[in-house]
Amino acid sequence: MLIGYARTSTVEQVAGFDSQVSALTAEGCERVFKEQVSSVAEREQLEEAIRFARSGDVFTVTKLDRLARNTQHLLEIVQRLEAKGVSLRVLNLGLDTSTPTGKLMLTMLGAVGQFEREIMLERQKEGVAKAKAEGKYKGRKPTAQAKKADVLALVASGATKEAVAKQLGIGVASVYRMLKSG
Repeated sequence: MLIGYARTSTVEQVAGFDSQVSALTAEGCERVFKEQVSSVAEREQLEEAIRFARSGDVFTVTKLDRLARNTQHLLEIVQRLEAKGVSLRVLNLGLDTSTPTGKLMLTMLGAVGQFEREIMLERQKEGVAKAKAEGKYKGRKPTAQAKKADVLALVASGATKEAVAKQLGIGVASVYRMLKSG
């Protein structure tokens, strides 16, 4: 059985998500597991797909970066699949781990992919540092601080700090910080 797995980091990535699902369906995947979560978040559908896979199945993804966050994670997934007698197919690379060459290529490409990601993150950090030095980088807008008047009013009316945080959708630590700063 061909099992597909499609993932995007955010729900805004509709086109990329739809194209993955279409490619997996066109490839003949009988079951496609889908989720829209960050690669570092808990990925319930990935775990479900691995549990679902049986000996002789082919676990199929459109790209390596949709499956694993780094080389170590990729190799862990492949080991789990191999232990169940399941091979991995990566469509955009024409890669299939049912062959020794496919296994070698997967390891090498995973390492290159991780290297590229680390270089991109390094450049991103450099860009942020440069923007900060030039006074152009403001960072994320402080969402909790915008609710300071509401926090102060609710606490003054006798609400607990935990209740204020829950009602306003902010962290309890943010409530304490606002009260401390006045």
